[in-house]
Amino acid sequence: MRLTHFGHSAFRFETGRSVVLVDPFLQGNPHYKGSLDDAIRGTTHIALTHGHSDHVGDTIAIAEQTGAKVVGTFELVSWLAGKGVKAIEPANTGGTVAFDDFSVTLTQAFHSSAAVSENGQTTYLGMPNGLVFHFSDGPTVYDMGDTDIFGDMALINELHQPKVGLVPIGDRLTMGAAVAALACRRYFQFETVIPIHYGTMPILDQSPDKFREAMEGEAAKIRLPKVGEAIEL
Repeated sequence: MRLTHFGHSAFRFETGRSVVLVDPFLQGNPHYKGSLDDAIRGTTHIALTHGHSDHVGDTIAIAEQTGAKVVGTFELVSWLAGKGVKAIEPANTGGTVAFDDFSVTLTQAFHSSAAVSENGQTTYLGMPNGLVFHFSDGPTVYDMGDTDIFGDMALINELHQPKVGLVPIGDRLTMGAAVAALACRRYFQFETVIPIHYGTMPILDQSPDKFREAMEGEAAKIRLPKVGEAIEL
């Protein structure tokens, strides 16, 4: 299984015959300098953690161009269907959607989820989520989404035993570095930890340095893929 990080919380997974984009914030993402076409080539599925614009990103344009199925909480994908997305896979917290090469389970996350229009009108888009991916040809990946720490992370580990964690560390809008490190060390036995959701906005922590320090003896698990370059997992 191949993983490509586009910066912020945007990822691409290549597994079997499937190409999955997660929270595809590409255009307007200051970390990603490549083309949209390169990032989305062959996309079969899009999975979303919640409805904020830096996570929904280019979903509508990508779905129109590729015909990808969009997976997310019921309110969010229903709203996207109203915007013209034709193939949706609605789910909700605790539910699993299975495909040929992978499955994705929606977990809880402590955050919010809404779309804000240009005139300031807010549309509620359901509960935010984390995403657990079970791949046919790779390790189980837990994308925490935008969240604070919570005790039921222990149950997520018990149920899914993820080996790869995509962990928000930027503070202000999610948990910060020290709390994120505590979540990793207390609740999981990750083999690989990829910090996300930092450095893309002035109000976020700009580097993973504090997270690396807070991981203490487990700092060697941290991996920082170059933006736009695929790595094997």
